Amino acid sequence: MNNLLHYKGFMGSVAFSEKDGVFFGKIEGIKQLVNFEGDSVKELKQSFHEAVDDYLTYCANENIDPQKHYSGSLNIRISPEIHSRIALLAKRRGISINAFIKQALEKQVRLTK
Repeated sequence: MNNLLHYKGFMGSVAFSEKDGVFFGKIEGIKQLVNFEGDSVKELKQSFHEAVDDYLTYCANENIDPQKHYSGSLNIRISPEIHSRIALLAKRRGISINAFIKQALEKQVRLTK
């Protein structure tokens, strides 16, 4: 199940509140918190599109880059067993652990485009 909406290069997460009987979500990958909601899938999509359009207008008016910037530095937590296996595989290839993980992530991202 894919609980994501896409519009103008932005992605919105989607959830449902049984208590309130409403779909809701937020725009992902931005610095600000921008929510949207709707009583139906159609309303939810319309609300998401309006939220993105309003956010882009706000960013243009405030001269703000709408996309969140990432540093390129990532700290991950893995089990000691996986860490050990990565270290051995990297050593066999004659590369650092960082280079091994970078290559693995880049390969995975290419496969999921």
